[in-house]
Amino acid sequence: MKIAVVGTGYVGLVLGACLAESGNDVVCVDKDAAKVRMLRRGKVPIYEPGLEELVKRNKTEGRLVFTTELPKAVRASTVVFIAVGTPQGEDGSADLRHVLGVAGQIAKAMNGYKVVVNKSTVPVGTAERVREVIRRETTHPFSVVSNPEFLKQGAAVDDFMKPDRVVIGAEDPRAAELMVSLHKPFTRTGAPIMVMDCASAELSKYAANAFLATKISFMNEIANVCDLFGADVDRVRQAMGSDRRIGSSFLFPGVGYGGSCFPKDVKAIAKFSADKKYDFKILKAVDAVNELQKRVLVKKIETHFGNLKGKTIAVWGLAFKPKTDDMREAPSVPIIEALLAKGAKVQAYDPEAAKTARGIFGSRVMFAARNYDALKGADALAVITEWQEFREPDFARIKKLLRAPVVFDGRNIYQPEQMKAQGFTYHSIGR
Repeated sequence: MKIAVVGTGYVGLVLGACLAESGNDVVCVDKDAAKVRMLRRGKVPIYEPGLEELVKRNKTEGRLVFTTELPKAVRASTVVFIAVGTPQGEDGSADLRHVLGVAGQIAKAMNGYKVVVNKSTVPVGTAERVREVIRRETTHPFSVVSNPEFLKQGAAVDDFMKPDRVVIGAEDPRAAELMVSLHKPFTRTGAPIMVMDCASAELSKYAANAFLATKISFMNEIANVCDLFGADVDRVRQAMGSDRRIGSSFLFPGVGYGGSCFPKDVKAIAKFSADKKYDFKILKAVDAVNELQKRVLVKKIETHFGNLKGKTIAVWGLAFKPKTDDMREAPSVPIIEALLAKGAKVQAYDPEAAKTARGIFGSRVMFAARNYDALKGADALAVITEWQEFREPDFARIKKLLRAPVVFDGRNIYQPEQMKAQGFTYHSIGR
């Protein structure tokens, strides 16, 4: 199939590379000429396991090309995906300027029937708005489809290649048939392809993310209650997770969720619900709890030391989650900002996000080249992102490098008994 993908950000690039991998001819479009030149060289501007290899292979095979020429890409394609950003507005709403602007450009370039697919996460009703924009600009036949992505950063390629489900919002049977055909190669193990109306498809992405965010904030509140009563949140989590109605995923307490999806989507669904005069109280609370949770670790550090002025805190982990360099809404940012504001010095390490973090903190933070380098002369270690390499470190080496054996574990990756046996003063979440 001939496909165009407009936008080579996280979603668009994964989408384009994976569709090319299944044999389609894909043209990825971006207005950033420097990014397009980089991609033509086989260099991927984001860190996502397996993605660069996929891009290089399909580029070499001629199935994946990159261009700044949107009209040419549209004319050469049957299916055109819109995968541009929908940044959060000040009021929590999703900014659709880029989506609607691209829709207008697609319409002007049409030379026949096209299926225009919203891949960006967009509020309910966006498909109709896109349809109106295109209708004003062309007399050619077209269909508008909603096809939300369900990709986890750090596992996006696998999520696309082996999805739990594919959701297709389409009122036009011809467009639905094309989209089902396009996704069949990825669902051979039985994952359902769900065809529904556009509004239901648009809401399904928000509903899924909002529910997962709710589980995280709920578990963080349980962890805070555990701290008050001396209970062990791990035991509580295991007991809860064994209930098949609840399940064990997303029950790990910590310093809050971040990234480009959960914070934005929780705020957006609350906002577009409010636009219809519905007060989504649960999600307002989920968001508020998450913001407070990002400060729990700082409170524990301050309680331990009293005055933080002149103290040096080593930080392991800056990205909002492992296996990504993304720091959007990362808990590390407000944590480090709070430590700096209280007079502490910060020595930080992250396997992938240091470059991004330098753009945020500049010279206010010392960035270490290796994880153990961040510990030299520090008064304590704070673990903020649970990278795999932090799970089984050399504890004797940690103890030797720190001024005092103090660890604040914001992700509960170590066991309290083990840390105590090795002579550490150990603080975690809800244990």
